[in-house]
Amino acid sequence: MKGNLLVIAAPSGAGKTSLVHELLRADATLRVSISHTTRAPRPGEHNGQHYHFTNLEHFQAMLKEAAFFESALVHGNYYGTSRARVMAELAAEKDVILEIDWQGARQIRAVFPQVRSIFILPPSKETLLTRLRNRGQDSEAVIAKRVANACEEMSHCGEFDYIVVNDRFDQALLELTTIIHACRLSAAIQQQRHAGLIAKLLAQS
Repeated sequence: MKGNLLVIAAPSGAGKTSLVHELLRADATLRVSISHTTRAPRPGEHNGQHYHFTNLEHFQAMLKEAAFFESALVHGNYYGTSRARVMAELAAEKDVILEIDWQGARQIRAVFPQVRSIFILPPSKETLLTRLRNRGQDSEAVIAKRVANACEEMSHCGEFDYIVVNDRFDQALLELTTIIHACRLSAAIQQQRHAGLIAKLLAQS
């Protein structure tokens, strides 16, 4: 593969979506994998843009065919990352971002050890709580549940290759960009990308 597979995970409220959106805006070679899901579209969501919406029967058929890199059952709905779509992007020298949780990251590592993983942390629980409240989307009971879930998710941050603390947005974005650039310069990727050049440099004159 001539592209990098990148997992970016974070608890709800850490700012992952905004950071990934800015990464995509600034770098045309980046792609975000669009997951399949059995849940119904929410207002404003479009098939093929936010998710590939499908029914349970079709999703289970894809599971039997081992069509997913990773999959999970979350709040009664299935989610999965298409293996074929990701591999096609990587072969086309695109870097692919998977926005999945720590459990999905474990599944990816088991089948694709070259993956590089990044966990985004909030600077404090207070900041996380404030960000969730400022969304104006959830009740206090739901927010409390999200904070509790966030603590469980953050306990797995040590399983990731990199950790970025999103205190100042511009600094966190710079750190994410630096990580992606470093991945592109890894020996494994560069040896594939510049195989012809390396062969010429090593050829006996």
